[in-house]
Formats: sequence, C-alpha cells, structure tokens
Amino acid sequence: MNLAIDVGNTLIKLGVFNDGNLTQKTTCSKNDFSLAIQEISKVFPIKNCIISAVSNLLEGQFEEVRNQFEVLLLNHQTPVSFVNKYATPLTLGIDRIALVSAAADQFPQKNVLIIDAGTCITYDFINSKNEYFGGAISPGISLRYKALHTFTEKLPLLKTKSPDSYLGNDTASAIHSGVVNGILYEIEGYINEYKKDYDNLTVILTGGDAHFLRDSLKNDIFANSNFLLEGLNHILEYNKH
Repeated sequence: MNLAIDVGNTLIKLGVFNDGNLTQKTTCSKNDFSLAIQEISKVFPIKNCIISAVSNLLEGQFEEVRNQFEVLLLNHQTPVSFVNKYATPLTLGIDRIALVSAAADQFPQKNVLIIDAGTCITYDFINSKNEYFGGAISPGISLRYKALHTFTEKLPLLKTKSPDSYLGNDTASAIHSGVVNGILYEIEGYINEYKKDYDNLTVILTGGDAHFLRDSLKNDIFANSNFLLEGLNHILEYNKH
C-alpha cells in the first residue's frame, strides 16, 4: 500500500492507495500531522510514501515519516511519465508536476487542461503527444477577497458566497460578483481559448474550491478533488520500476 502526502499552503492531505485505488483520504493541519500519520499507520500496512511539499513540514515531521516508510520526496529531478517542456523547469511547482502526472496517466493521448482552484488558481496543459508546456497562475477565491480588504481602506472582508447576479446593487453583492463571477469568466475564457487551438479538449477541475465553482461553469468538465493525490501515487508507482 502507498501513502501520498500533499503539503499545501493551508492544509495537508494524505491519501492511502491500494492497487491504484484511493482507500482513505485525511485532511489535517500541520500541528495535527503527526497524529494523522500515527492513526494511518495503525490501520494500513503502508510500505511506500511520496511527499509533495509546497510549504515545509514542521521540524522533525519529515524524519518521522522517513523512519516509518520508504519515502520518495518529489522534486524537480524526480522521473515523471510526461515530457516537460516548461521553459524554467526548476521553478515549476511540484504540485503542478503531480497534477500533470495524473493527467498523463488517466487521459493518455488526450489534450488535457487541468484547473486547480485552491489558494491560487493554476492552469496546466498537456497535449495528446504527452508534452507539457505550462499554463497560467492567478489568485484564488480567498486571495481575491483578502486583497480587496487588505489593499483598500473601506472594503470589508467577506466570506465566499455565490452571487445572485452579475450586477451587484450594494458593496457586498458587488464584491461577491466581482470575485466569484470574475473567476468564472476567467475559467470559461481560458477553456474557450484552449478549445480554439486543441480539438477534443478534456478539462479537469480540482482543488479546494472545485465543487463550489463546478455547478456554475458552462463548459463540460470533470471535477475531481483527489486529482493531485492520484498524480502523486502515479509518480510513486512510476518510480518503483
């Protein structure tokens, strides 16, 4: 059995895989990470582990994992199953590497656009020849709300809410429309641009805000909140051979 660990900007996600299938998923804070590892170890006979760390684990936590499992720490030198044509590969986020790996594994010989709606919104494209070229990065939902509040004197900090209309008739509804509709228009715009250049485009929507956004998007998409963990497991299996 494999354990995939995604250390994100906000939370840590842990996925237990058995024969390629996600058996259990756990989400925790950094402070609760050690306890989560202990609980998983009690239940599952895990041998191999892969870690993707966008932000660092707390002191001693990596050693704790390495003492229990055979660990692959994902980095820019880790062999992957796609051709990386990113102009600056050493600056490519390892979370994006995992997402593209999932696309290469699950949608071979397809043009795939992966949209990860988390702290940031990332767009990553891999073509039908298994070549990755890059994509785009923009602020996510929470960042946009926080930016409006932080960098202005009077705009309030609001919680995420689906706008009732594109036309906001007070400050709160105008902010909700600007943030949420702005993201929806952005996503739809990127999808439509890719469709102009690439036939039979497959679109994957993942990340913490995927399900919030999914029902408001007009284009056909596959929503999969576990796509990054699945990509990590694929990389781990790929490196066993």
